[in-house]
Amino acid sequence: MCNAMSSANFLPHLSPPDVQQAAQLIQQAYSSTHAQVDQRRIQQELVEIQRRPEAWGLIIPFLEHPDPNVQFFGAHTAQVKIMRDWDSFPEENAEHLRDLLLKLTSHSILTGKGKVVCRKLFVAITSLALRIAPGSPSRWPDWIVSAVNSLSSSGMPPEQLLAFLTIVAEEVETADLLGSSKMQMHQSLLDASPMVIQAVITSITRPTLILSELQSALKCFQAWIYILRANDITPIIPLLITIMTPAPDSGFNESTFSAASDVLQEIMTRSSLAGGAGTGTLTEPLLAWLDGYGDPGSVDGVSHSLCKLLVALGDHSTMYFASNITSLKPIPGTPYRRAYFVQKFLHLLLKYTGLPGYYGVDEEASEMTLGFWYLFQESLWSVEYEDQDEDEDGIPSLLNVKEKEQWAIVNAVYVQLVEILRRKVTWPDQRTLSYWAKDEVDRFQVYRRDVGDTLINAYYILRNDMLGYFLEDMQKRFAQPNGSQGWEEIEATLHCIMSIQEAVPLEDNHFLARLFGPDVLGRLPTSGQDRIRRTMLGLIGRTAYSTWFTIQPKIPISTSTPSLLMNAISYVVAALPEPALCLPAANALRDLCDANRGALAPHIGAFAELHAGLSDIPDTEKSKVLQSIASVIQALPPEEEIPPIQAIVSPVIEKLAQALHISSQLVDETRIIIISQLQTLSGVAKGLTRTQDSLLILDESPEERAEAERLQRARDDYTMVKVREDLFNTIRNVTTCWSTDAGVSDALSDFFRSITSLPSDITLLSLPAAPIFEIICLACQRQLTAVWLSLATMLVIQLDPPILFSTSTLKSTPSPEALGVISTLLPVLLEASLGVLGQPGAMEANPDIVQAFFGCMDTTAKHFLVGFYRLPPGALDALMQCAVTSLSLQERYSLVATCTFLETLIRRTASSDELGDASSMLIQGHGRSILRAILCGFAGVAPRSATQNLIELLSVIASKFPAETRTWMNDILFADDFVQSKANPEAKRIFVKAIIGSRSPKKTREAAQQFTLVARGLEGTSFGYASVI
Repeated sequence: MCNAMSSANFLPHLSPPDVQQAAQLIQQAYSSTHAQVDQRRIQQELVEIQRRPEAWGLIIPFLEHPDPNVQFFGAHTAQVKIMRDWDSFPEENAEHLRDLLLKLTSHSILTGKGKVVCRKLFVAITSLALRIAPGSPSRWPDWIVSAVNSLSSSGMPPEQLLAFLTIVAEEVETADLLGSSKMQMHQSLLDASPMVIQAVITSITRPTLILSELQSALKCFQAWIYILRANDITPIIPLLITIMTPAPDSGFNESTFSAASDVLQEIMTRSSLAGGAGTGTLTEPLLAWLDGYGDPGSVDGVSHSLCKLLVALGDHSTMYFASNITSLKPIPGTPYRRAYFVQKFLHLLLKYTGLPGYYGVDEEASEMTLGFWYLFQESLWSVEYEDQDEDEDGIPSLLNVKEKEQWAIVNAVYVQLVEILRRKVTWPDQRTLSYWAKDEVDRFQVYRRDVGDTLINAYYILRNDMLGYFLEDMQKRFAQPNGSQGWEEIEATLHCIMSIQEAVPLEDNHFLARLFGPDVLGRLPTSGQDRIRRTMLGLIGRTAYSTWFTIQPKIPISTSTPSLLMNAISYVVAALPEPALCLPAANALRDLCDANRGALAPHIGAFAELHAGLSDIPDTEKSKVLQSIASVIQALPPEEEIPPIQAIVSPVIEKLAQALHISSQLVDETRIIIISQLQTLSGVAKGLTRTQDSLLILDESPEERAEAERLQRARDDYTMVKVREDLFNTIRNVTTCWSTDAGVSDALSDFFRSITSLPSDITLLSLPAAPIFEIICLACQRQLTAVWLSLATMLVIQLDPPILFSTSTLKSTPSPEALGVISTLLPVLLEASLGVLGQPGAMEANPDIVQAFFGCMDTTAKHFLVGFYRLPPGALDALMQCAVTSLSLQERYSLVATCTFLETLIRRTASSDELGDASSMLIQGHGRSILRAILCGFAGVAPRSATQNLIELLSVIASKFPAETRTWMNDILFADDFVQSKANPEAKRIFVKAIIGSRSPKKTREAAQQFTLVARGLEGTSFGYASVI
């Protein structure tokens, strides 16, 4: 390496002891004998060494070192210095460094240094080219060809040259370049592409292929695909197909086959031929090859790669397959027509979809094919068949015949697909399943869900024929002698029917009537066979199927034959006492009752019996059962709801009250009881809420008003008043004693959300917002959490609900009573919150609380702005100081919530005529500190993701208070204590001028974005500009 040393006199020279000391540090870093703390310290020391200007002098000595780890660090140092410290490198030595790196790389290759060292040197050369090749004139013109010629002339083998070209393409693709530099580097790749293509062709067409060179050539071509033109790629395709073709005497070569297959897949997904292009040069040659060699065969590496190739071809040429499934056009060079090859391709894909065995256990390829059937179905709906315009005279009857032929083929394909998928989702028998590992079971379950998505696409093609097939298949199996009907097979069919529920239209369907009638539901097991029963319960509870019962004719209660709905209810209820089935049964019952309230209301007596037998049902699921019963109760006239509501709610309240008096030593047991009873009450409250969204009611009819009055009379009934009073007192006691427990507070949160409502959604059990708000504030005093603050936000909205039927376009003002509640409780909430957030480090440690707090303040400012100006002296100032501090947080969501609150407060205060001089007092007291926090945020204090929110806040202040903004911006930006940034005085002056002269939010945003990039040193980088697009 003496030639390299003699040409490196422009680099710093280090003494041998210094080099040796640094090398020993590297060896220590790679040693396993040092503790993790020592390893981190050593790594930090190495980073510091690389930062020094003298580190340039380590490159050559390290590459000469016998230890491969030290060699790698030397190559890595070259790359790091070029990428990170180039601005400090003497410009006149750039060409010398280029020549030195080329020599060092050639020498490293020829002396057999490790691949990772050589790869790192390739990266260093490319990094240098990214620095000096762009520009006019270029300091390294034709840099790729020049570098290859230099490396080649030194004797570097083709395999390594191809590896270098691979690095070139990968590094340039991900380089952070803009404008002309990016275009210039892109052009340098285009200029070098003929050389790359020739090098690849030479390596993959040798009479005797060298495996390592072949793989290097294919990897190189794969890396260049994104830049190559279609006419550069086309000549390579037949060569790749030749590489995949098995030798007559030895069969497939897995290594070469997989390498060529990977490149073809890349061509179809990333190249200029992606998206269906090149059917004559890519699709049809591959179809012809698949006709001869496309059989899946055994499950091995070749078969797996072939499946990936088939899937890539399917994704690439979906429209071609859809438009040519019955085409009589010939494919040149073959004796067959397009229809033959398309149908052969579909046949191959179906074979892979239906590979023998269980997915995740016996094979791992079938899942890859599922996505194609979605794309194919979409293409079939949008395709224009090519042969249609060639019909003689365009006779409509002939066109109809051809279309019928095409859809007959399509239907046959999808029928076969459905049969295959039904078989593939079948579970093995219990004996086989007992040998499966847990991850195999999990993978098979995921596969079953994925198959469900594919079945939906099949349904869109086959419609009721698909349901008919499933029903007939089950009927045949039911007809088998008892014990041989194959419950696993029937369960698979039910799983398929369950999976397509979202596609099945809500209309009368005799197939569904058979499914829920005695032919199927009536013949399913009612004991044992947990898997099939669980699946049927899931099917019944699916939204489409549970809703389907609503369109069935109502059968009088006196009729001896139960309705299909009551058949389903009976099936579900029978499973409730069984621990393994209680959860899906409770879910199904809840969904059935919720969707069919009106139809089930006449059967309220049966639900009373269900309530009486709840002792066999675990508490964990009892809440869903009671929610189901409550859904049915809601369909009764309001006055008839009172007795059943009292019957189901009072025992829960009593049990909850008793739990508060359990011995303090049984904390865990008490917690479990309290949480389960709160969940039960939440379920009842949800069930009593009507299903129709009140916000969708655009007008209030006389019937609506009469119903509301009837409901209010029922609420005023002494029995209901007493139930609500007992409920409120018990919940207040629970909150007082247990609000600091995380599990109980979550259950309370769900309860409060369920039991309170806007006036339009009120039920007999609903509690008013004001007393609940007081409970929440007391809970915040005990322990401030995001849960309580988010509930406070909800209750603020409920205190000032929208008036749905008002004819006025102006927003109504809050009622005096609601304003009184806010005036009383807002100081309490502020004192509790600021007391916590004001502690050192509290806001950084609790971003969820900060976000929820300022979200609550924002909602309060929107509904009760005057409440902030009725606060006790000093409270508003404390809130504003907390907000200013929050503007410097690094957590984005906290900062965004703060910006939103301040923007709302400042804008609404400035726009309010009722608040007098409050606006000027607010901005004079806190405007400068807010503006300083915003400007410091632009300069680097705040995360870049929150820049837009800071800009919006700045825009509000600048538009409302321009004179103050001008004075404060100049004072802040040019102050000695302003945060250090890359923005010089000129950039600051331009920024101030742009903001003060702006007449639109757009101009303000552009000026602030530009200043942010300049201040953070990101101007001129794609990384910087990408963040402001």
